[in-house]
Amino acid sequence: MAAQEVAATDLALEGVRKSFGSVAALDGVELALEPGEFLTILGPSGSGKTTLLKVVAGFELPEAGRVLVGGEDVTLAPPAKRNLGMVFQHYALFPHMTARENVAFPLEMRRLPRGEIARRTAEALALVDLAGLEGRLPRQLSGGQQQRVALARALVFNPRLLLLDEPFGALDRKLRDAMQLEVRRLQKRLAVTTLFITHDQDEALVLSDRVAVMSRGRIEQVGRPREIYERPANAFVADFVGESNLLFGTVTGTGEGRLELALADGLRLLAAGEATRGTRLGALVRPEHVLFASGAATANRFDGEVLETVYTGTAQKYRVRLANGTVLLARVPSAMAVGSIYAGERVHLAIAPERVHLFPEG
Repeated sequence: MAAQEVAATDLALEGVRKSFGSVAALDGVELALEPGEFLTILGPSGSGKTTLLKVVAGFELPEAGRVLVGGEDVTLAPPAKRNLGMVFQHYALFPHMTARENVAFPLEMRRLPRGEIARRTAEALALVDLAGLEGRLPRQLSGGQQQRVALARALVFNPRLLLLDEPFGALDRKLRDAMQLEVRRLQKRLAVTTLFITHDQDEALVLSDRVAVMSRGRIEQVGRPREIYERPANAFVADFVGESNLLFGTVTGTGEGRLELALADGLRLLAAGEATRGTRLGALVRPEHVLFASGAATANRFDGEVLETVYTGTAQKYRVRLANGTVLLARVPSAMAVGSIYAGERVHLAIAPERVHLFPEG
């Protein structure tokens, strides 16, 4: 990364490596966050996302590479010298301290004047809608209120970077959804650069300016949420982010901006794109793009048998087995559900070539 590019970022990771025994937790990670950006590290357990956060925070030292905050090399700096705010999944509040005392603690450690500590603590608590609850201990607060205290404590000293380590994991679904939007609004208002860690794909897509998908210590793809969902770079990203139908085949025909893939047992799939004959490709079709069709001929028309129907409230899902044994997942919004379709029924499916996303098989 060029020096001027590093200087323009709030956080930059350059070739960062970290191993635990024979396992490479971070394998040459390169990443940069622009000022005010909300970037999410998304990945399954064991992908390296928590290790990455610990290296950024200074709780783990990398074996190779550099960590730069605001263009300054902090690779070997202790956590207290990095000017980073952090919120953990279980909040890590001091149980014997009130909400006010918990929020004031970072300012006291910095030996600020008493008057300024009082003013900034009150402002931080008001910012997260906790005015009036300053005197309560953590055990006297709800989970959402405890999280707000932790957030106020992380922001009260105006950190250069905010680190969020799966902060919504301990909340129920309804409260989690509400807190996600609240944190995003607050982050935008303060324009604080934020690195967020999660394994929840929906959370990543809702909150982020950009998402970095990790697997086995490597970043597989970085992009905006829509790009990650609609145009994944490889099979791992396509399979991990959202529900998917993944198909693999060989290009057997091309022309006029379309190509034909030969799938298993003679199945043919038309897709928009260009490739050389004989190329092996993967194809992603999201369930919402698998449509129920009439018996009329159409591109990518497949006949199959419904194996299962699942009602989720907002959508109706169908698992359909095609004649060659391939099983496709179709998802239809409840308001547009196609009458009553039951397991065992024969149906016709259609997939528009433009809705097929192609990627290298390897």
